[in-house]
Amino acid sequence: MPEKMKIMHIITRLILGGAQENTLLTVEGLQRRSGCDVCLVTGPALGPEGELLSRALRNGVNVRIIDSMRRAINPWRDLATYRAIRRMIKEYGPLVVHTHSSKAGILGRFAAKKCGVPAIVHTIHGLPFHPYETALKNRLYIRLERKAARASDAIITVADAMTRQALAAGVGEPPRFQTIYSGLEINKYKPLSAEERDKFRGELGIPRDAAVICKVARLFHLKGHEFLLSAMKRVIEAVPSAYLLLVGDGILKGQLEKITKSIGISDRVIFAGLVPPDDIRKHVGLSDVVAHCSLREGLARVLPQSLLCGVPVVSYDIDGAREAVIDGETGFLVPPESVDELANAIIRFLTDRALAARMAEAGRRRCLEMFDSEKMVNQIAAVYERILRMKGIA
Repeated sequence: MPEKMKIMHIITRLILGGAQENTLLTVEGLQRRSGCDVCLVTGPALGPEGELLSRALRNGVNVRIIDSMRRAINPWRDLATYRAIRRMIKEYGPLVVHTHSSKAGILGRFAAKKCGVPAIVHTIHGLPFHPYETALKNRLYIRLERKAARASDAIITVADAMTRQALAAGVGEPPRFQTIYSGLEINKYKPLSAEERDKFRGELGIPRDAAVICKVARLFHLKGHEFLLSAMKRVIEAVPSAYLLLVGDGILKGQLEKITKSIGISDRVIFAGLVPPDDIRKHVGLSDVVAHCSLREGLARVLPQSLLCGVPVVSYDIDGAREAVIDGETGFLVPPESVDELANAIIRFLTDRALAARMAEAGRRRCLEMFDSEKMVNQIAAVYERILRMKGIA
């Protein structure tokens, strides 16, 4: 093997999001290893969700931007992106190409295979096909993902649930899959002191003695904000001091603000907007409960983030949620789209603080072991090394 293992990561865009944070932490971790030379290929960080590109550049990541790489399907842009990826692979000469997200995953793997890259790895952070997508798009995504899987030496998933769903759709074969939980900089997530909690609440205009429910997610389709807003009506009736803190921005902000007014809770809902990733601890930590109501998600990072901050969680029981939240032990899982059960679980935590503290502490211990980013990087590096050894390169 050459003195330096050249590794190219490819992701569609570096917005604020779980897949993007996972990818950037992986790249940063690999570039700290003496035997790795890493570059990151991405498209423009477009959209209202915020971006991680500035952090990547600030931390010295070798970033290469392909202007034509966008999330939406566009045959002409996608062809241009495929050609650009091939040019970059030929220029950089990686031993490993590791792709993330559906668009970059499909085009990047096809390009890497065409260029004869020795090790081709893909991470499934969330599958592009799902029950809320149209049948036509699902058929297209499944067909492309099946083909791209055949070009993959290994497929990493962020939850066992993703492996099961992929295999059920005929994507890949069991020996190619490995679950590696999405790592966090766990030292950044710890409970707030009472003084910090009061200070941060004051900055947001939240009373010290309020019962605060927090949700961290883009204000976007399938993130489930409408269910949580409906549940809040009941929560406020049961716990009159309740406030809802929504962290994130997106195209549905205006629509969600209208909903809060129509059901009469606008004075109890705070739209915090985009916050820097380092401020997630602040917003989660000042809360009493974190609710996660997405209808699809590989394994939402806010679940371990919250538990590491000592805050109990209520989540819809979707995808990999149950791998972070053990129902009745480290939090509550409720059926997707259920408003009543979501409200009941939140109320239970707000009215039984001893239960909330006990579950949060159990969750914190579990997450410290499962979601360490250094552990994630070591496991990913081991996947590369295994593939290269099998091909006689190591």
